[in-house]
Amino acid sequence: MSSELPLNDSISSRSETVLVTGATGYIGARLVPRLLEYGYAVRAMSRSVQKLRGCSWASAPRIELVAGDALDEQAMQDACEGCTAAYYLVHSMNSQHKNFVDADRVAARNMALAAERAGVGRIIYLGGLGGEGDDLSVHLKSRAEVSEILKSGSVPVTVLRAAMIIGSGSASFEILRYLVDRLPIMVTPRWVRTPSQPIAVRNVLEYLLRCLEEKATTGQTYDIGGPQVVTYQELMDTYAEEAELGRRLVVAVPYFTPRLSSYWIHLVTPVPSYIARPLAEGLRNPAVCEESRIRDLIPQELLDCRTAIKLAITKIQYASVESHWTDAGKVPPEWFSVNDPTWAGGTLYQDSRAIVVETSANEAWRPIVRLGGRTGWYYGNWLWRLRGWMDRLIGGVGMSRGRRHEDNLRPGDALDFWRVAALEPAKRLSLVAEMKLPGKAILEFSIEEISETKVRIKQTAKFLPSGLTGLAYWWLVTPLHNLVFGGMLRGIARACSTDYSNVEKLNPAAS
Repeated sequence: MSSELPLNDSISSRSETVLVTGATGYIGARLVPRLLEYGYAVRAMSRSVQKLRGCSWASAPRIELVAGDALDEQAMQDACEGCTAAYYLVHSMNSQHKNFVDADRVAARNMALAAERAGVGRIIYLGGLGGEGDDLSVHLKSRAEVSEILKSGSVPVTVLRAAMIIGSGSASFEILRYLVDRLPIMVTPRWVRTPSQPIAVRNVLEYLLRCLEEKATTGQTYDIGGPQVVTYQELMDTYAEEAELGRRLVVAVPYFTPRLSSYWIHLVTPVPSYIARPLAEGLRNPAVCEESRIRDLIPQELLDCRTAIKLAITKIQYASVESHWTDAGKVPPEWFSVNDPTWAGGTLYQDSRAIVVETSANEAWRPIVRLGGRTGWYYGNWLWRLRGWMDRLIGGVGMSRGRRHEDNLRPGDALDFWRVAALEPAKRLSLVAEMKLPGKAILEFSIEEISETKVRIKQTAKFLPSGLTGLAYWWLVTPLHNLVFGGMLRGIARACSTDYSNVEKLNPAAS
C-alpha cells in the first residue's frame, strides 16, 4: 500500500463510514484500499458486485460491497444511508452511454439529492481542470457542470480539478504510451503543443484521502497539478527517453480535427474512439492550475512528469498495475443460458468440444486463466490478430487492450476483445465478446475432474444472432471453428500436460 499518511493507534478504529462511488474505476479501485488502511469503514459501490468481489480488497475488514447504478435514484439513496462522507468518482464516458453528458447530469443530480436525504456530511468530487468559455471541450464542460449540480444541493462539496493523470493504466497515459511506442514519426494535431499541468496518480490519491482529514477543504474548489507545466509533445519526448525508444519526430498540423484524432488514436492505441474523442477535444484547451492553495493545506512531495512516467513504466513492466481504464466496463449478465430458449428466440448457436487431459484441475486452470494478452490463444494467433484488426477498422475494441495481469483474472476484466463475465478458479471461465458483431457471443471453458490426475476440459462457443445478418455471420465462420477452436483446445492441453485425448465434438450447431 502506498499511502503517505502515517498510521497509528489513534486512527485505527474510526467510526465513520465513507461511500466510494465508482469503486471499480481507475481512481476508485486505488482509493478504497488507502481509505481502509487509514482506518475508515468503506462502502464500495459499483454497478456489479461481481466486479467488486474480484478486487484485492474485497474481503478486507470494514468493507461493504454494494451494487448500484448512479442513474438509479433509489440505489444512490440506499448507498448513501449511514455514510458521513461520499466520494463521487462516477463518469459515464463509456460505450453504454453514447450521450455521456446527459447521463452524467442525471447521475450527479441523483448523488446530490441522495446525499441530502441521507444526511451525508460532505461530498468529495474529482473533476477536470480547464478554463471557461465557449471553446471549452464537451468533456470539460460536462465535468464542470457535474461540479455545479453537486454543489446545488445542501451537502457541502469539495472539488478537486485535475488535468492529465499520469499513472500506469490511465486512459490518457495509455494513449501517450502506445503512440510513442508504435510511431517513430507522428503527424499530430496542434494540441500536442497546448500547455498542461499533469499530476501523478499517487498525488491525486493523496489529495483525495487527506481532504477527508482536512476540514478546511469542505465546500472548497481546488486546482491540483504537478510541479511542471508541459506540452503533450514534451511528455512524448520524456516517455521516449524513459522507455529507451529514441527521440520521436512529431509534426503538428492545423487540420487534424478531434474526430480524425480519435479515429487515429482508436487504430493505433487500445483506447476506443468513444473515449479518445472527448479526451482529444479536451487536449486543445490549456489545463494549467490557476491557484495552488491546496499545497499549503495538504503538503506532499509532488512528482515531476519524468518521475511519474518512470514509475508508470516500471509498474507496467512488472505487471503490477493496480487499476486500469478498461476496468470501467460493465460485467454482462449471463444471458447465454442454453436452458432459456424462449429468451433466446429459439436460435442459440453453439460449438462445444472437450478433451481429456492427464493433469489436475489446478494445472489445467493455469493455461486457461492466462488466455489472451501476451500469452495469446494457443493456436492461430495471426488469425486472432487479423480478426482484431478487422474489428478496429469498423470501430470495435480490437485485440490491443490486452489484459490487466498476465496470470490473474477477475470478473469485469477486459481480455483482448472479450470481457470476463464469470470466473470460478479451477472450474469455469466465461468470456463475453465486445467486438462488433451481428449478435452476442460468449466463449466458455469449464473443467470437470475425472480423478485427482485426470480432467475433462470443455470449451463452448455460443452465439445469439441478430437478424439475418447474424445468421449469415454464424454460418460463414463455422468452417473456421474446427481449425481455430479445436487447435486452441489442443494447445491448452499441451500447455498443461503431454498426455491428452483427441478433441471430441459434443453438440449440433444450434439449439
